Amino acid sequence: MDLKEDFKLHWKKHFSHLLQSNTVVMVAASGGLDSTVLAYLFKLINVPFVLAHVNFQLRGEESIRDENFVRKLGEELKVNVFVKQVETTVFAEKNKLSIQEAARLLRYNWFAELISANTAAPENSNYFLATAHHADDSVETVMMHFFRGTGIEGLKGIPSYHNANKIIRPLLPFFRNQLEAFSTLHQIDFITDSSNLKNDYTRNFFRNLLIPEIEKIFPTVKENIFNTATRLSEAAILYKQAINTHLSKLMVFKETEVHIPILKWMKCNPLQTITWEIIKSYGFTAAQTNEVIKLSTASNGSAVASASHRIFKNRAWLIIAPLSTEKTNLILIEKEGIFSFQQGTVELKIVDHTGDFNSSSNVEYINADHLQFPLLLRQWKTGDYFYPLGMNKKKKLSKFFIDAKLSKTEKETTWLLEMNQKVLYIIGHRIDNRFKVMPTTKKLLKITYLK
Repeated sequence: MDLKEDFKLHWKKHFSHLLQSNTVVMVAASGGLDSTVLAYLFKLINVPFVLAHVNFQLRGEESIRDENFVRKLGEELKVNVFVKQVETTVFAEKNKLSIQEAARLLRYNWFAELISANTAAPENSNYFLATAHHADDSVETVMMHFFRGTGIEGLKGIPSYHNANKIIRPLLPFFRNQLEAFSTLHQIDFITDSSNLKNDYTRNFFRNLLIPEIEKIFPTVKENIFNTATRLSEAAILYKQAINTHLSKLMVFKETEVHIPILKWMKCNPLQTITWEIIKSYGFTAAQTNEVIKLSTASNGSAVASASHRIFKNRAWLIIAPLSTEKTNLILIEKEGIFSFQQGTVELKIVDHTGDFNSSSNVEYINADHLQFPLLLRQWKTGDYFYPLGMNKKKKLSKFFIDAKLSKTEKETTWLLEMNQKVLYIIGHRIDNRFKVMPTTKKLLKITYLK
């Protein structure tokens, strides 16, 4: 059967419901075999579309040739063509990206601009971006993910539909040799990107060298991997359902933080998989999974950090908090320094006890002879208690606030400094009697608080 009929059936089954009377498909056109065949198939089955081409200006005359080819293709198919020339090398250097990453960002950002600006079709049109990814692309992606190391999500291949970005990939079930046969049958011209023949790109290495060698032993390797990825896509749905059930029972969201009860977490099975699913959205790598699990038996305040978040142990809880102190209700302090939080700034400095020191409204001193980092700077919570300076009996903070005649707002915005689950200082109010300075004290922790 001709590819046209197979494509028509596939489109009708999976994508035709997306088409409304005002729907326009924007084809990401490079001028190569894949996108050119996709454009012809849309024309043959009467799907309204336009062509959008990015000239990355990376290959001199070849880049100009590609642009002119797409313009001519639009004339031949009688559809609108949109072209943008970009300085890919300049953008990559400015943003410290690889050329491939820069090209991808520039390409998809411009497609999004075309759609949001209603450039590609009349106002109120319903848009979809169609890319020409096919089965070979999906197989290569699965293999690269496998060798790099990945979970089940990475072995699903390329998705056929990205709802959030309105991207469709209607050629995914078809292999490149089917597209080649179609272009030969219908005498369709296309251009070849010379960079696709070089093996210095990872994908090209898999495409041009590795897969052909494997095919000598397993001739149907691409079909086998593609079919396996399809089955894994279905398995991933069940996997996600099971994971979501676990996470809903474990993760307690408190503003910008996530609190996880350690005892309940440690009973999870499989622990590594569930832990990875918890931490991966917060910038952590799979290699850090074991480090996070070790926090369950670590000392209070122990932590593991990613580029954006920190996970640390606080009593019976594992807490995930953003590194930005403006967004968190809890700050881990590992050494002396200045720390900004929602209510102001605290400076912590260890000094010698010379026998002469004066506390004030914004400066307090506590005994640092037995001080142990890390400390916690956090908002108070119900159940907290301390031993107010001058008293040998503990007092709940809620009662202390009433006696101190704090307003509701003042109570809600009160922070404290803690060490090993013991309160050192109610910021701006009172230090704990257990850490008062004695005549024999040698070291002091000077705490300067600026609202």
